[in-house]
Amino acid sequence: MKQWYHHLDKAFENKVRLGLMSLLVIDQSVDFNSLKEVLEITDGNLASHLKNLEKLNYISVSKEFIGRKPKTSYQATEEGKKAFKLHIEALEKFLKER
Repeated sequence: MKQWYHHLDKAFENKVRLGLMSLLVIDQSVDFNSLKEVLEITDGNLASHLKNLEKLNYISVSKEFIGRKPKTSYQATEEGKKAFKLHIEALEKFLKER
């Protein structure tokens, strides 16, 4: 098998998780509602994908209150950024070989 294949990460096979990590790698911190709006998905669907990435330690969560309203934001961890970079590089290598 080709070397690039080993760097593909199953966590990013889903387009929602790929989109999530793309946003979180570009922006330092993104709140739940902004992620939901940009990705055009439901609360439950987004929460499920975020939980999967959090279990892998690819993202971290911060919660705060603004006035009386809770605000949950997400950040890509260093581990998550590294895994995402390797995944994207593997895809690029695959496309170059074609």
